[in-house]
Amino acid sequence: MSEESNSMSGLWPLVPPSATDWLRELCGDGMTGFMPPAMPDAVWVLNAMYEHERGPTDMSFHEYHQACPAEGSTLPRTVAGIDLDAVGVATGGGLGRARHPGPGWRRLRWAELARRTGDPAVPDGRMPSCRCFPSVKKEGSWPLGMLPPTEGSLDRETWNRLIAVLTRYGPAGPDTRCLAYYNPLVLGAVDFDHLHVRAGRLGDAEVLYDRSEADFSPSNLWADDRSWVLCTDYDLWATKVAGPPALIDALLDDPEIEAVRLPWAH
Repeated sequence: MSEESNSMSGLWPLVPPSATDWLRELCGDGMTGFMPPAMPDAVWVLNAMYEHERGPTDMSFHEYHQACPAEGSTLPRTVAGIDLDAVGVATGGGLGRARHPGPGWRRLRWAELARRTGDPAVPDGRMPSCRCFPSVKKEGSWPLGMLPPTEGSLDRETWNRLIAVLTRYGPAGPDTRCLAYYNPLVLGAVDFDHLHVRAGRLGDAEVLYDRSEADFSPSNLWADDRSWVLCTDYDLWATKVAGPPALIDALLDDPEIEAVRLPWAH
């Protein structure tokens, strides 16, 4: 057993799938993540997107792939060894974990892109997803020089900051007992009789992001006292956080996190 596996098993041991029974009753099917209602308030934390310092180009990722098939993407997106850009339209985005792409790139806020394009950050009645910012894309593909959010997982920087904020509002700070659920899709096995649930301390949440069994952050993370719960849906570009108003206000006001209220998805 690897050192990483030992760390996961020691800090976040598996617990019975029945730990999610209350979420199933509250939210219904958790195939892509258990999506909670407001408890009593809620906010959406948006996944990060990035723009190169030279800005976007007129060429899309898909056009680049067609023109340079031997070179492939400058920033390939793979999950379980599959090149997502090689399947269908090369959108420029992908599934799973992500992080700041490195020198020459800056974080592009959703609000900034909305002001630039005239597109709403999230269209009325929709969720934060690949349907956002239609005017930016060319036949479904983002321009080179822009990296859209990935689906199904928080990026590393947003995860770290979100955990820091949750720790301030957890009933016991870093010692807050939490549970984490990974939906069957992120584990590559649809098996609702053996749901993958782990329990541990909020202060040890970093290991949940780096675990080897999944290329995603947890689908759900919640405090054992159920004072707050987050859901990162497999198909979305954002994480819903449901909990007390003080926590929600803190996320909306945080200088590093970009969060929005969606009244139709409250």
